Amino acid sequence: MSAIEFSPLWKEKLLNRFLNYVKIYSTSDAESETTPSTERQWNIANYITEELKTIGLENVSIDENGYIMGYVPSNLENNDKPTIGFISHYDTSPDFSGENVKPQVWENYDGGDLVLNQTTGFTLSPSKFESLKKYIGQTLITTDGNTLLGADDKAGCAEIVTAAEYLMAHPEIKHGRIAVGFTPDEEIGRGAHKFDVTKFGAEFAYTMDGGEVGELEYENFNAAGAVVKIHGLSVHPGYAYGKMINAALLASEFAQMLPANETPATTKGFDGFYHLMDLNADISEAKLQYIIRDHDADKFEARKKFMEEKVAEFNKKHGERTAEIEIKEQYRNMKQQFEGKMHIVDLAAAAMKEAGIEPKIKAIRGGTDGAQLSYMGLPCPNIFAGGINFHGPYEYVALESMEKAMEVILNIAKA
Repeated sequence: MSAIEFSPLWKEKLLNRFLNYVKIYSTSDAESETTPSTERQWNIANYITEELKTIGLENVSIDENGYIMGYVPSNLENNDKPTIGFISHYDTSPDFSGENVKPQVWENYDGGDLVLNQTTGFTLSPSKFESLKKYIGQTLITTDGNTLLGADDKAGCAEIVTAAEYLMAHPEIKHGRIAVGFTPDEEIGRGAHKFDVTKFGAEFAYTMDGGEVGELEYENFNAAGAVVKIHGLSVHPGYAYGKMINAALLASEFAQMLPANETPATTKGFDGFYHLMDLNADISEAKLQYIIRDHDADKFEARKKFMEEKVAEFNKKHGERTAEIEIKEQYRNMKQQFEGKMHIVDLAAAAMKEAGIEPKIKAIRGGTDGAQLSYMGLPCPNIFAGGINFHGPYEYVALESMEKAMEVILNIAKA
């Protein structure tokens, strides 16, 4: 079958929807105990909900935790196909500012440096990011150098909503019932915690949350978050001899106790790591926030135990209860949930090939809502959304990549 060719109208719809989404401040917060973790996420959640209603989806709902669901009804005479779903998250990472995002559109990229900010000289260059060379002649959307972009995962949101709108406008494309879902707090590992799988009603689904075109993933890290608190004793520095316990200095010492060659910057492939995400410290108190990652379940358990042992070793040196640690699991490797269900992955691969894309099946050095959802009874591989350089000011996405992701959604829907 020939690839779908989107008219300029649909390309414009996809682009403008994405630009509207990224301008809405929706960063999540790991310190919060609410769902969504930030009040600001309600702005984009309500915006998407109203869009789904406007384009005519059925049974559109948003619950008290910010989970959005809606349905493209089947247009088959004899509907014997299962309901399938597409899911993305609307929060953005707290790793870098997501406030006051000012996206820039660069048509017909020429392969050279892009000066994103004339005032600061902040530049996106193929000399630093070789992947840019793949997008010569395409339309790029970038930041202005002051924030992240939010293609993770507002690209996925825009692709799913626009594909749903396309199906509603093209009844000649025959398909079964399609469920769409949008979640908060994925970036802090809680995106699927309160997702109602039974209500969603899909036999299987796909998260549109991967990177470059062709990515197809059904294996990911096991993940946990760890918070280490260190208690000091503040005394006037003039009278501190033998009394002061400087928590800031102790925090620095503890950070050095973890292997320097097991960080995100020093590992690749299936290697696990410890990642210091944040450190706040003064003389009295210090808090170090880590994430722990490993593909292998046994190694993952060993990593958690290792951190607990380091805290015990630290306390033996500096005194009991000087440091304490709390470890919370976030998600598990979903690979084992696809035993006997590889047809779900094969369907996505076939949809990519139909769109002229060679599937790149690989393990995620991270996680998606799909990891948790697969354990909750909803098998959910991850498909590319097109974004590159997530979680920072160098983030960008090509409009053509988003179009391809949208085409894959449509091909799966009609398969």
